[in-house]
Amino acid sequence: MKKDDDMPEGSTTMQREAGDDAKASGAHEIELKLLTDPATLARLVDAPIVLRNATSRGVVRRLEATYYDTPDAVIARHGGSLRVRRSGKQHVQTLKLAAQANPLQRPELETQVPDMALQLDALPLGDLGAPFETLQAADLGTVFTTRIRRHTKTVPFGGSVVELAFDEGELIAGERTEPVCEIELELKSGEVGALYELALSLLEQGSLRIGTQSKAERGYALAFGGHPRAGKAPASGIEPDDIADEVIAKTLTTCQRHVMANLMAAQHGRDLEGVHQLRVALRRLRTAISVFGREIPASTLQALVVDARRLASALGPARNWDVFQSTTIAEIEATNLPGIDFTDLKAATAPLRERGYEAARAVLLGPDCTGFLLSLGRVIERRSWRNDIGIEALAVLTQPGRDVADRALTRLSRKALKQGQHLRRLAPEARHELRLTLKKLRYAAEFFQPLFGETEVAQKYLKRMSRLQNVLGADNDATTTQSLLREVEASTSSPQVHRAIGAITGWQGRDCVETAKELKQTWELFTEARPFWS
Repeated sequence: MKKDDDMPEGSTTMQREAGDDAKASGAHEIELKLLTDPATLARLVDAPIVLRNATSRGVVRRLEATYYDTPDAVIARHGGSLRVRRSGKQHVQTLKLAAQANPLQRPELETQVPDMALQLDALPLGDLGAPFETLQAADLGTVFTTRIRRHTKTVPFGGSVVELAFDEGELIAGERTEPVCEIELELKSGEVGALYELALSLLEQGSLRIGTQSKAERGYALAFGGHPRAGKAPASGIEPDDIADEVIAKTLTTCQRHVMANLMAAQHGRDLEGVHQLRVALRRLRTAISVFGREIPASTLQALVVDARRLASALGPARNWDVFQSTTIAEIEATNLPGIDFTDLKAATAPLRERGYEAARAVLLGPDCTGFLLSLGRVIERRSWRNDIGIEALAVLTQPGRDVADRALTRLSRKALKQGQHLRRLAPEARHELRLTLKKLRYAAEFFQPLFGETEVAQKYLKRMSRLQNVLGADNDATTTQSLLREVEASTSSPQVHRAIGAITGWQGRDCVETAKELKQTWELFTEARPFWS
């Protein structure tokens, strides 16, 4: 099968798969995946939390599955997967489709079949529209297979019932293989928060990481040689008549999904946007908690801010070197400055960038990151901000979301306008503080815009603020670049490198002069923009 650059990659942590009727019968799965190593997996099968609560010693099965698609991977490109799985003497054919309105909900069609061969006529493909309605078995071939040893245990926990599946095996795509070693926590009844709480208990017993890719996504990546890609913030689903409590829940869920969508891309480093989007997601989360915290001072939310800031800080060096290599050097090199060769400078920065990524991976793969992500999920699912606040704050939760948003946006707007007075005479530190306030204002405006409608006024306001941020960002990038250049200077004595450093310093000095001219105009345009929330 040929490689397709549009292979889907990445997924949300939680997968809620709601099936249709038809006998292709539907299932509704709510599942949390944890990755680990074989030794830890074997130990956690009999972890104290499991032994105390499991209804039995569990069941062990051997699962074999074959995943099918067309030569151009039409099913995968539309967000689906088609497999036949054998468990003992039973064979089950499953078609999973892309998420619709709620990205945590995926339709799943499932039917028993006599053997491992496809039985497409057993699925109501005609009801699914293109491209599924025209699929023919003759057009489909094997993409990859899986061989899994699964040990399942049913665990009543916290008023809910969770099925733990300890999976160990491999994915196989031609000559390539990839090991599978993971725990799937599937909610059978009760509240989703129980999954996160049980996972946190397991984390105390061994090294675990949240898995953001299904076996299907990993198998396609193995077969086609793809890599995880970054994703931008998804829509929040906030409605104009939502009360404050619902606005908080939807906003935090959006931030959670944004974080999870970029974990793998940040770890791999092949998509430069991975680290960038993960840092953006963490900043948006901190902004959301900060905005809500003014009126809902819940300690559970503030604890998340500390962890999010620590994680974002660990990603900083990797991101700075990405910008330096892919933007700063590239843009100046494209001007073909006479007598300046950037080859040696790029070579000198490569190990510094890799060191930044090694540090970032160590944190992303560590227990503190996993604990933070599980705690975030628990806070969202349990609505924990309701638990440790006073009567006045509880009353705020029942107010219209528009009222809370109006107060928050007005506060941030006034702060930005005050910080920006006498803008051209501000010291670099003061301009940096203004830039951070504008980021918070922009994120808050994006969060709350659905409460006020998709208006032309809102788009104009956001566009002018974005332009001002870009100008201030260019000013800040120059400061960051000087810090990076000092690191490079300390690592090499190459004359070629030092000439290139001098060229960059001079070029950015000229840019700072141009930025100062543009700053006045962009600030005036921003201050003249009418706030869309008033």
